[in-house]
Amino acid sequence: MYRSHNCGELNASNINQEVTLAGWVQKARNKGFLIWVDLRDRYGITQLIFDESRTDKAVFDLAASLGREFVIQVKGTVIEREAKNPNMATGDIEILVSELTILNASILPPFSIEDETDGGEELRMKYRYLDIRRNPVKNSLIFRHKVGIEVRNYLSKQGFIEVETPVLIKSTPEGARDFVVPSRMNEGQFYALPQSPQTFKQLLMVGGMDKYFQIVKCFRDEDLRADRQPEFTQIDCEMAFVEQEDIIRTFEGLASHLLKEVKGIETGPFPRMTYDEAMKKYGNDKPDIRFGMEFGELNEVTQHKDFAVFNTSELVVGIAVPGAGTYTRKQIDELIEWVKRPQVGASGMVYAKYEADGSIKSSVDKFYDQADLQKWAEITGAKPGDLILVLSGDAHKTRTRMSALRMELATRLGLRNPEEFAPLWVVDFPLLEWDEDTSRFHAMHHPFTSPKPEDMPLLETNPAAVRANAYDLVLNGNEIGGGSIRIHDKATQSLMFKYLGFTEEQAKAQFGFLMDAFQFGAPPHGGLAFGFDRLVAILGGQETIRDFIAFPKNNSGRDVMIDAPSLIDNAQLDELHIKLK
Repeated sequence: MYRSHNCGELNASNINQEVTLAGWVQKARNKGFLIWVDLRDRYGITQLIFDESRTDKAVFDLAASLGREFVIQVKGTVIEREAKNPNMATGDIEILVSELTILNASILPPFSIEDETDGGEELRMKYRYLDIRRNPVKNSLIFRHKVGIEVRNYLSKQGFIEVETPVLIKSTPEGARDFVVPSRMNEGQFYALPQSPQTFKQLLMVGGMDKYFQIVKCFRDEDLRADRQPEFTQIDCEMAFVEQEDIIRTFEGLASHLLKEVKGIETGPFPRMTYDEAMKKYGNDKPDIRFGMEFGELNEVTQHKDFAVFNTSELVVGIAVPGAGTYTRKQIDELIEWVKRPQVGASGMVYAKYEADGSIKSSVDKFYDQADLQKWAEITGAKPGDLILVLSGDAHKTRTRMSALRMELATRLGLRNPEEFAPLWVVDFPLLEWDEDTSRFHAMHHPFTSPKPEDMPLLETNPAAVRANAYDLVLNGNEIGGGSIRIHDKATQSLMFKYLGFTEEQAKAQFGFLMDAFQFGAPPHGGLAFGFDRLVAILGGQETIRDFIAFPKNNSGRDVMIDAPSLIDNAQLDELHIKLK
């Protein structure tokens, strides 16, 4: 038996018990005649004591040789600590060691195994197995496990069946780039790793499974960022004989369950907002509604004077920044430089200070009088003491820039509390979006999303106006889930492929198996997929997902720990019929 107890469970009730512990040496303090060692395992830390007057000399001498991260086993007696530590669960006791075994020595770690470490991110990713020993990463992985258990329990109680779908599938042209896998036995042909199990879960509905879910790995060969990895995990779900309201009700229930069980937060009904409303009020389709600063469109009250910048703009939009009317000119200039950065792309910004006495002073007083500026304040919801910031230009770009500025200001003002949760449903997305590069429409979600039935006639006359039977679940400014009611008949699916630019031959080659299945009595169905990594990170109060993934990739998509991707030898390439240039 390596251990009778773990390093986090012993307390005063165990005094005088003989125990066996095993773990890693967190640190050792040698006072010459006394040696204290902090022994760590997954569960906590227990202090060991080696006393020259009470410990066998051989054991004492061996303890003096211990270094950080040595793996050891000890046997001893639980005794009361003279200097108790109220910050430790085991802070009332220590172990007077009688036997010590070094199970494995350790070289000096490349960074300190502490909550606040001296290791940079790239170094810690290279030695991720050491990083996992640190409480922040260890606790994040345990938290991920807890969320996963709650998801499975909730969905199982709702009658969902977990079904595994294939990982080696067929490449499709829609969506992000596929990771492809060459087939040795089928020369010149390739599998793809799934971006999602979309078609398989629809086929499960055709197969009569009725309610399916899977916590599943998915893969996308796309540019990376803090909340994106080349391989990621989804909570993938599908239901038959449902309408949009059934799905929203089911998965609002799941989100509410997680907030209650994992965070102890009770929620009421989630608010809903159309896509158009979200874009108009917040400039993006996943707005953070923990704070205000809603957009105010100012075209009517700005384009009647001789200020050419506004007069020639498609959109003039402003926000009121609460309490920022005291900003100095230096602070405002810094914000102007922030929006002019290439990442944002504005050419400038107009501002107006709403003074405590009710007057408004702006950077364009030459063109606008107090009556005009009061209208700005009314439309943006500004109050005395606030700062009004105004951007203008192309409507889409201006909304995007103002959205970025709104989020930056909220961060600076401390309005994005990670322990506050504001869920939101966004509905009525456009079915199609125009792609300038390819000069054709693409599916905003995917080609299997059903149009709103009342919008079907618009497919012929005004496809850009067709709304999708789609919905996203947003939490704190992040899309954590999205889905739609699916097309379930061959005729409508064929029509959808036509408007997406597929020829009949292309549609049959790519999705003929699905079209064929629809001819055998496909039920009405729809579903939703949660981004599990992102959901766990947000519930854990973090913006990035890496600490909630055991072995993440870096921003270049590399696993620096195992050095992947890597070259393979020519013999393997020959077997796969691949010749490198």
